[in-house]
Amino acid sequence: MTATSAAPSRQLAPINPIQQLKAGHLPRRLVQLYVGLTLYGASMGLMIQGNLGLNPWDVFHVGITKHLPLSFGTVVIAISFVVLLAWIPLRQWPGVGTLSNAIVIGLVADLTLATVGRPDELWLRIVFMLAGVVVNALAGAMYIGAQFGPGPRDGLMTGLVRRTGLSVRLVRTSIELTVLATGFLMGGSIGVGTVVYALSIGPLVHYLLPLFTVRLKGQA
Repeated sequence: MTATSAAPSRQLAPINPIQQLKAGHLPRRLVQLYVGLTLYGASMGLMIQGNLGLNPWDVFHVGITKHLPLSFGTVVIAISFVVLLAWIPLRQWPGVGTLSNAIVIGLVADLTLATVGRPDELWLRIVFMLAGVVVNALAGAMYIGAQFGPGPRDGLMTGLVRRTGLSVRLVRTSIELTVLATGFLMGGSIGVGTVVYALSIGPLVHYLLPLFTVRLKGQA
């Protein structure tokens, strides 16, 4: 995801992992990164407990839990590192944010699932689903805007775009349809929440990302 609507001073900087650490505003950016990742994991837990459908990657993660004796968060972490292996032929280096993403969101998702019960009332499940989508967008804007590197799954997309020359839309759609179909076949949850997420996450992040993108040293 990129801040295509942002002013030039609020665009994401194409910097390597060492430059990310030397780019200034380190305390603020680290706080924003980890608050964002924590909220992201919590949003995943809320959508699961809402039980009205999940985003494509989480359909895939839940599908795996149907066949392996692993918690949802453990699967999220494991798949993150499997996806990172695909970065090797793409010649990408993970940043602090990439590695933190691979671990933190899975831990927080499991903590959320352990502490937040699944409601019976439909209206409350709808609240959980909608809150999960909005918090997910806010969290994504925060951790991406901290400029410590993309998460494993976003990095896979951007790496494939760079190496293949295909459009972001085509690569992202292909990846998400693949994991969605695979997850559904394994028993993952698809529903109205899946549609709401697909239609709203792009516009929400498009609006929020410029607000949370930290201006780095050397940026006008």
